[in-house]
Amino acid sequence: MSHYIYLLIAKSFNRYITYAGYAKNVEKRLILHNISKGAKFTKGRKWTIIYKKRFSSKKKAMKEEYILKNNYKFRKFLKDKYLKKNENSNFTSV
Repeated sequence: MSHYIYLLIAKSFNRYITYAGYAKNVEKRLILHNISKGAKFTKGRKWTIIYKKRFSSKKKAMKEEYILKNNYKFRKFLKDKYLKKNENSNFTSV
């Protein structure tokens, strides 16, 4: 079974914020976040997936999720890359 880590982005008060998480099914987890059934931090925002990575074991995925949650430089890099790619279009979520 596959396990994933993911990074979400949302606009909040004229700035962009990110959220890192772990899931077996990223698309289903995104829906839960967007209908305010996910983590408390994600409630009330419309999220878009900007990064996901697959792992073969839960242990490896959880270890990498911890690293992603604490690696603010990498998260900023991914956020800036995503925003630059989408600078000509309006920010929309799935």
